[in-house]
Amino acid sequence: MLEHGGRLLRAAQRYGIAPERWLDLSTGINPIAWPVPEIPARAWHRLPEDDDGLVEAACDYYGAPALLPVAGSQAAIQALPELREASQVGVLAPGYAEHAHAWRRCGHRVELRAADELIAGVDDFDVVVLIHPNNPGGDRFGREALLGLHQRLAARGGWLLIDEAFMDATPEHSLCAHSEREGLIVLRSAGKFFGLAGARAGFVCAAPALLERLRDRLGPWAVAGPARYVLRQAFADRDWQAAMRVQLRNQGERLAALLRNHGLAPSGGSAFFQWHRSDEAAHLHEALARRGILTRLFETPASLRFGLPGDAAQWARLDAALAETLSERSPS
Repeated sequence: MLEHGGRLLRAAQRYGIAPERWLDLSTGINPIAWPVPEIPARAWHRLPEDDDGLVEAACDYYGAPALLPVAGSQAAIQALPELREASQVGVLAPGYAEHAHAWRRCGHRVELRAADELIAGVDDFDVVVLIHPNNPGGDRFGREALLGLHQRLAARGGWLLIDEAFMDATPEHSLCAHSEREGLIVLRSAGKFFGLAGARAGFVCAAPALLERLRDRLGPWAVAGPARYVLRQAFADRDWQAAMRVQLRNQGERLAALLRNHGLAPSGGSAFFQWHRSDEAAHLHEALARRGILTRLFETPASLRFGLPGDAAQWARLDAALAETLSERSPS
């Protein structure tokens, strides 16, 4: 299995620091979760039903003509490569490593390319996989450029697969509204923006025929009843969503400024995280971990991703830890 952020219990064991004493900045999950109401007993007692209103609520929230609920976008990432014959696949790099891993696992030929190289070389591929905004680099793409890219791929039976897991803070840039087009597939994650990663719920926006094939592949009851109930309420809470979008964008800028103040200018990022490339990334990751602050370390390229602190005390703790850590490198 590939490494991901959020391995808090493992870090607690390694560094001898109790889990509750950690500041976990290793994921891009919103630290301010949507307030989950009491879940009715029937949501636990009965099997999930497709006509419970979740699909309609999600279509309205994402602006998608059709979609399929799945057990986190990870379920779709793993299953979609099984729906194509052997293909040449171009995947954005650096990026969420599960995409390339899933396509390779199914026997496809995968090339990792930087954004400009991937788009310029679209004719080399049957499938192009983009993360928008990218994780961890924060790459962004214009809507017309993406639609033009899709048109070139679809004309020869290809796919443009766009992972929009971190799009919720800037929904105006989403391609969900165009996802009924053959060969355009958009993945969305409910866990990042709503802070509900434990619900394991995501959505695939695509043409109905492809969604039906994916449904057959994944089987029934992909999303549990309690998660379906919670998501229907969350999708309807437009006031919380509007306020949270503003807050996340502000907090993303605040994190970027804090890192710059410590000489760690972000190499990229989004409203949910900031990314810093450095040959000293492993040293910084280790030094922060010894202080109970968990970041996401990448080996290629050497870099760290910082998620958002959740409150004033956490912001102050990160600021102080960075000052201490970086002073260790300075000559006395």
